[in-house]
Amino acid sequence: MDSATRKCKRPAVNSEVGQTDGWTDTAGPHEMAEFKVQMAKHPQQSPLRAPSEHSKDRSTKRLSSESNGTSEGGAGAATPVELTALEESFRRFAIHGDTRATGKELHGKNWSKLCKDCGVIDGKSITLTDVDIVFTKVKNKSCRTITYDQFKEALAELARKRFKDKTGEEAAEEVFKMVEGKSPIIAGVTRAVASPTVSRLTDTTKFTGSHKERFDKTGRGKGKAGRVELVDTSGYVSGYKHAGSYEKKVKSPK
Repeated sequence: MDSATRKCKRPAVNSEVGQTDGWTDTAGPHEMAEFKVQMAKHPQQSPLRAPSEHSKDRSTKRLSSESNGTSEGGAGAATPVELTALEESFRRFAIHGDTRATGKELHGKNWSKLCKDCGVIDGKSITLTDVDIVFTKVKNKSCRTITYDQFKEALAELARKRFKDKTGEEAAEEVFKMVEGKSPIIAGVTRAVASPTVSRLTDTTKFTGSHKERFDKTGRGKGKAGRVELVDTSGYVSGYKHAGSYEKKVKSPK
């Protein structure tokens, strides 16, 4: 058999990138010649690896990045720093009552609530007015909120007034401990609204007409008896007060 027509193995060409991907069983001298020409044009080109090998490399890289606290999209990204108890409390109050808040800035209303709920305001050395003054002092002129650093500065400012017998650092630490781990106090949010409109809808003693007949004096529903008019089939006329007295007289011994 002629060597030109003899079957041989030719390299499979990747249709996406135009690279060889190993050998496949096929025949033809034209394919072999074309392969030699391509290899001559690109002598440094290396054959592609199998797709399974690429998937394996990606999985290995991802697991390695997760173990190092980084993501595949951000090479060299540092592991997120764990929040301190003070910063965690700051974020809890920062997002209180505001679904759009990011937790990075604290506005004046929640700042006052924080000082009140955490016991920073004692009504003597520190009042609500002092809290508002310090907030205005530490915030930027064009802003209505304070950052975490400004928050710590404001607490340190109040600490000097609260603990006058201690140094600045010691006083600040005392106030920080009062705030650490605390959350906003939610009180009275489920309290019923005492308005005439609501009371007329919920107070059964003020119901009129057929709705009045559905409840007893205690406000408990009567069930079917309050919705359907039941017919008296006892045989007595309405208003008769001695029903059953005849049977008692007959059965009683003389």
